[in-house]
Amino acid sequence: MTPIERKRYARQIIMPEMGLAGQEKLRAGKVAVVGAGGLGCPILQYLVAAGVGEIGIIDDDTVDLTNLHRQILYSADDVGKNKAITAVEKLSVLNPFVKLTAYPDRLNAENAADLLHGYDLIIDGSDNFETRYLVNNFCVELNKPFVFGSILRFEGQISVFNYQGGPTYRCLFPDAEEGDNCAEAGVMGVLPGIIGTYMANEAIKVITGIGEPLSGKLLVINTLSNTQSVFTFSRSAAAPVKSSEIAAKQPVEGTREMSYDEFEALREADPEQVLLVDVREYYEFEADNFGGENIPLSEIPESIEAFPLGKKIVFYCNSGKRSLQAAKLLTQSGYEGQSFWAQHW
Repeated sequence: MTPIERKRYARQIIMPEMGLAGQEKLRAGKVAVVGAGGLGCPILQYLVAAGVGEIGIIDDDTVDLTNLHRQILYSADDVGKNKAITAVEKLSVLNPFVKLTAYPDRLNAENAADLLHGYDLIIDGSDNFETRYLVNNFCVELNKPFVFGSILRFEGQISVFNYQGGPTYRCLFPDAEEGDNCAEAGVMGVLPGIIGTYMANEAIKVITGIGEPLSGKLLVINTLSNTQSVFTFSRSAAAPVKSSEIAAKQPVEGTREMSYDEFEALREADPEQVLLVDVREYYEFEADNFGGENIPLSEIPESIEAFPLGKKIVFYCNSGKRSLQAAKLLTQSGYEGQSFWAQHW
């Protein structure tokens, strides 16, 4: 460690729990961060500042104007840029002693092993269940610890999985779940900073071997009521899952995903046979829409009989989750026609 590095990390090194030995462990640490969004930003900023030796950043998303109230690593000038690449550019200025690698890719079953195998610790800063189960399954298969965090509205959760033989994500959440994300339910701008900082703290503890990581414990923080709860759980014998067993989100028979170009071509060819239905909430539709009818997902079941028979129904939302659910509901109801789901137009 150079004299400049010693001075940079002096306030950490001076603590007896950390010391020079702990700082050297950070310097030798290799961490992969999945997602450079709300949680990823504070995680990355603090781990880079702390002197973690190598950090890989995995994210195929681009900076959006709606991100800026909470993803404070970015600025208005970064809108439209890839998050992983932009994060590396900014974090390199924060600490030139850290090796940073951008992976502007979406983590999936095909590339997960290649992207994650070279790192000692995986941190999941994603915002969807599919990615969390994917990260968990590969961490089990590759025997790597996994720092977890999630946020929604005013509440956040933190835990450490697969640490020294401890419980995995599936021990706590055995089945794939459906639920809202921040784009659908909202999030207080400061919350990812709070939870992401906790996650960075857990990562530092795991790397250096100090303190007591949240293995077998789920910390739940409610910032609206200023309450904290810790729930304990143990490892389940049924928890380990190989990558070959990963179940991706799949549409039911009779539905499929549709791109914007395909929708436009379909509408131009026969506009009378296509119905676009935006299943977001009314306030989301008013703020930004592509036209069509606005029927929130919660109102789809009671509206099914009103759908015109024989048409091609195209459901739309921000993430694809609500539109997929709407397409499933319509198809499973026995609707005589075709239904499609779409996202990110």
